Amino acid sequence: MKNIIVTGGAGFIGANFVLHMLQKYDNYNIIVYDKLTYAGNLDNLLEVADDPRYSFVQGDICDAEMVEATIQKYNADTIVNFAAETHVDRSIMNPDAFIQTGVYGTYVLLEAAKKHGLRYHQISTDEVYGHIPEGQSSVETDKLDPRSPYAASKASGDLLVNAYFITYDLPVTITRGSNNIGPFQYPEKVVPLFATNAIDEEPLPLYGDGRQMREYQYVLDHCEAIDLVLHKGKLGEAYNIGTGEEMENVQMVEILLETLNRPKDLIKHVKDREGHDRRYSLNIDKIKALGWQPRHTSAEAVAKTAVWYRENEWWWRKIKSGEFKEYYERQYGHRWQTEKE
Repeated sequence: MKNIIVTGGAGFIGANFVLHMLQKYDNYNIIVYDKLTYAGNLDNLLEVADDPRYSFVQGDICDAEMVEATIQKYNADTIVNFAAETHVDRSIMNPDAFIQTGVYGTYVLLEAAKKHGLRYHQISTDEVYGHIPEGQSSVETDKLDPRSPYAASKASGDLLVNAYFITYDLPVTITRGSNNIGPFQYPEKVVPLFATNAIDEEPLPLYGDGRQMREYQYVLDHCEAIDLVLHKGKLGEAYNIGTGEEMENVQMVEILLETLNRPKDLIKHVKDREGHDRRYSLNIDKIKALGWQPRHTSAEAVAKTAVWYRENEWWWRKIKSGEFKEYYERQYGHRWQTEKE
């Protein structure tokens, strides 16, 4: 690898991955290819804006001609695909964009990788496994059982990647991460939403009873694992990346509020999300066998993320206006009303 295209590289996990790679490796060139939808933000990459090893292309992964031109211009040898519509709530309101990006966009990238003989890595999610009963954890060979349009689009992408490995011998790997949190996460997601609401002493709309089980993973731990799989992962394989521990959502909120010195009465239980999975749990033995360990527990990840949002209001205050306000009202307005009734 020398010239790596990182699709979705101006988004949350993608940007953190770009920063990690440029900091760690002197001899890699990183080409960020991003459509710059609402969650894509070049502020996430200000730290490397003047780095000669970094280039930016604004483009859609569904645009085969643009993808082809970018590969040729930069003599790319690797694609790492973070590009996705990511928020489950938005996928319930508007599934179409998720299918376009997650399925058709993945197909376009795989076709380009096949044509040029590129190394290809797909960023996926634990949500492809669906709800996991108590006492069990997902392993990479488990049946995919997605339960939201978002999860279905990611599972479809995984299946396409696997098919291109088997049918065309394309050199691919997949990583399936648990809930990532950390710097630059768009504040529609639960931890940055709750952190920024708490900072402003606004209510925190917690779905249902708040006892859904999640693994909250610090994003840079995830990026280190992706890096390792790119270099040492077995081709054609998927790798789960998580913390190996779970916590209830309400526990996450309590840690966040304690870190920010805010009262628990900011928690407001609202109507649950449609089709909300109660529990995700990843078995991470396979990635550990490659030599990776998470540096942060879930509790440490939540606290560290809360501190970042407290110290970086310059980044998120301008986001929480305009389109975000409209989305927030669509998503939570009726839920507040339901609870009041």
